[in-house]
Amino acid sequence: MTLLYPSFLWLLIPLAILLWKGSHKIVTTVHIIVLMLLVLSLARPVEEQVLQEASIKAKDIVIALDVSYSMKAQDLSPTRYDFAKETISALLKQNSSSNIMLIAFTTNPLLLSPPTTDHTLINVALQSLNPEFILTKGTSLEKLFKKLASMHLGHKNLILMTDGGEEEKLIELSTLVNEADISLHILALGTTQGSTIQQSNGSLLKDKNGDLVISRINPLLQTLASSTGGTYLTASSSPKSTAKALSTVLENQESKEQLIQKMQRHYLERYQLPLFLALLLFIMVHTRAIKVLIILSAFLGVQSQASISDNYHLNLAYNSYKTEDFNTTVIELKKIKTPSLQSQITLANTYYRQGNFKRAIKIYTSIRSNSVNIKQQLYYNIANAYAMLGTYSKAKIYYTKTLQLGEDKDAAYNLQHIALLSDKDAASLGIAHPKSQDGSSSKSESDKGEKEKTRDEDAPSSGSGGGGESSTKKNQKKDKLLYDKSAEQQPLGSKVYELINKGYIRESQPW
Repeated sequence: MTLLYPSFLWLLIPLAILLWKGSHKIVTTVHIIVLMLLVLSLARPVEEQVLQEASIKAKDIVIALDVSYSMKAQDLSPTRYDFAKETISALLKQNSSSNIMLIAFTTNPLLLSPPTTDHTLINVALQSLNPEFILTKGTSLEKLFKKLASMHLGHKNLILMTDGGEEEKLIELSTLVNEADISLHILALGTTQGSTIQQSNGSLLKDKNGDLVISRINPLLQTLASSTGGTYLTASSSPKSTAKALSTVLENQESKEQLIQKMQRHYLERYQLPLFLALLLFIMVHTRAIKVLIILSAFLGVQSQASISDNYHLNLAYNSYKTEDFNTTVIELKKIKTPSLQSQITLANTYYRQGNFKRAIKIYTSIRSNSVNIKQQLYYNIANAYAMLGTYSKAKIYYTKTLQLGEDKDAAYNLQHIALLSDKDAASLGIAHPKSQDGSSSKSESDKGEKEKTRDEDAPSSGSGGGGESSTKKNQKKDKLLYDKSAEQQPLGSKVYELINKGYIRESQPW
């Protein structure tokens, strides 16, 4: 149970004070209680259901972020790059239904996030990028447009956030924009007067002749926008107002919104319960219409019957899971008419514990959630299942995805032990059980008791019946990961920076 609009609960404070202080007539007391129940209804109590696929109208947007060295210039506060990041975050909030792709580029373009309406993941990718690890410092709009043309994405709105670099190939760039089939919207970052560029050691960047480098907005950008029928904008006073201007440009586009497939969250409304109680109390005080009460009770009972039945079967499934009666757990979960997030995760965990890893993976991958913690747990569970199947390459991918969303000691431990294994290797691994939604509800009681011990209960044999546990533990030392908690977290793997640094040479103009 959750509330969609919990801010309404503040209205309960004065009503509670009024109810607590002073003596009231019974009618007045009932009226206060009725008001409190109406406030609860306004807060919209709901039960969260599993995400379902639906077709919605949304614009396809590609955001290309320049991460070249010149974006360190401070003519926009605090820097051009930071200003652009804050603008993107504001733009994501203002276009919550849009299908957005995020690309970072210097000399080479890098896809940070494929097209998605899950803007939480885009923000995670955006905040994880560290320009200090990027060796290529220049700006190549040509390679960016070629990359977009090669993707064959169909018509897209491209928001290009850049200061323009040093490029002067107007005709070639205009041709590439047309070939890529994009509506170009350029956000020029910087000023025409320009700014010096401060290096990490505090000194100002100089060219090979010892002269200070002054980075200005490349006038090519405005000409490029004009020649391709695009839009040219400069930064406003704040990232939020800049994002608003970009949103206005997108709204004024004549291009039609496209139908895209999106996993939408569905809720089972529960506001009827406090509303019904409020109406019941009001009628009890002011009328004797018993027949009306009977009709309303029957109407409410029809709506709530299905949910009560689902909760009953879910509780039975939880109890049988704790006693490791997994067959009964599956039977009870399949009796649920409207699958919820909790029931789906429990069902997948049950298949995992039965050793049916392929079916567990299928359910894990079908679950959608906006919660970063739940996504992290799902990725971890999928990685475990692939590891138990011996598909270590896929397990590595999902352990990495788990760590990209935040610290996870179990994922780091498991990844360390399969890092050098291939899909054909046969080795017993210390893989932990799948994590439930709350991190504990789906574990057995013995797991809880062993939380501070070594992985006696977390070995493959306890989840799948595999052997070789004892011999492995004798020959296998659990080395501590070289992970400094005090250091800044770098979720993106080295492979990401290898892609954007591809073809790196020592550039003559590294800005």
